[in-house]
Amino acid sequence: MRFGALEAGGTKMVCAVGTENGRILERISIPTETPEITMPKLLQYFQDNEINALGVGCFGPVDLDPKSKTYGHILMTSKLAWRGYDICGCFRENLKIPIGFDTDVNGSMLGESTWGCAKGLDTALYMTVGTGVGVGIMAGGKLVHGMQHPEAGHMLIPARKDDSYKGKCPSHGHCLEGLAAGPAVEERWQAKGEALAGRQEVWELEAYYLAYAIANYILILSPQKIILGGGVMHQQQLYPMVREKVREMLGGYLQTKELEDMDSYIVAPSLNDDQGILGALKLGMNALEEKG
Repeated sequence: MRFGALEAGGTKMVCAVGTENGRILERISIPTETPEITMPKLLQYFQDNEINALGVGCFGPVDLDPKSKTYGHILMTSKLAWRGYDICGCFRENLKIPIGFDTDVNGSMLGESTWGCAKGLDTALYMTVGTGVGVGIMAGGKLVHGMQHPEAGHMLIPARKDDSYKGKCPSHGHCLEGLAAGPAVEERWQAKGEALAGRQEVWELEAYYLAYAIANYILILSPQKIILGGGVMHQQQLYPMVREKVREMLGGYLQTKELEDMDSYIVAPSLNDDQGILGALKLGMNALEEKG
């Protein structure tokens, strides 16, 4: 069988076709413009490839409640042209095949739990730190939804005492995304991350905020592995700094085999940046299975 996969991002749409064993046969990237410009290109690609089902991991927030009248819609996104757009319904109406739908970060979590470093685990967390901060959560072997879906990237965090930055998030200011996403780093330090690579104080502060959130995720969710991806995490020096600060913040309260081996507990993605597209592939497979 052939499955379609779409990793729908705010700047680009990555489309792929693959098989049930996770082999990607081909892929293309299409710029994210308006729905009127972008959607016909996506539809044409998948129509030409004769797929059996499609999985979509989408930027959000999105409505994931199948009982909701706005199921499959993109909600209050900063991409105004896409706000309120029924992306799932458009694919369903035009392709006439099962559609699996979830957030992009839940898709990445699913990719890692199916084919990557979280395979075989019951509970795990995937966090992407880039233009924004998103968190995908698997608990009890299932992706976490709820009344909508986790927005743990907007966990409210007090500024460190020596940090006077007001925060970049227009809704919260001092949330994790407002303090630690790529645009916040750039605005606070007046330079892009690549130009700041050698400045220890930049990444010490970044690691502090990431560790603050991660320590709370650990205490709330008890994940067996935490995977950190996204453009900001290309600064490889962050990983050991985050691990050490998490250890300090937990203060020895938890004694588990996972926390004893922090290098294997808080890790980089394991699928060569394919975790999102592979997760979308799995969403399509799941949708076909559910349809029988």
